[in-house]
Amino acid sequence: MTQKLEYTFDNSIKYRDIGFAVSYYRKLKKMTQADLAKAVGISRQHMGAVEAPNMDRAVSLDLLLNIATVLEIEPYVLLKFNPEK
Repeated sequence: MTQKLEYTFDNSIKYRDIGFAVSYYRKLKKMTQADLAKAVGISRQHMGAVEAPNMDRAVSLDLLLNIATVLEIEPYVLLKFNPEK
């Protein structure tokens, strides 16, 4: 008989770190939240929620790829970012 594995997922820290990465690289490009939001086709409020450390806003893969393209970085950089280092 096959044993059923059960998982509990909490990606809030990962979402926070992605938001920090987006904010960090956006500022390096000297862009505002409004600039980046317009470039990727979302509202400034949505971009603010992506970057807000307490929002735990899930980011679609499509949005992540678009943000990376506009920021001229590889998408894995946003996933790998560690604000403590």
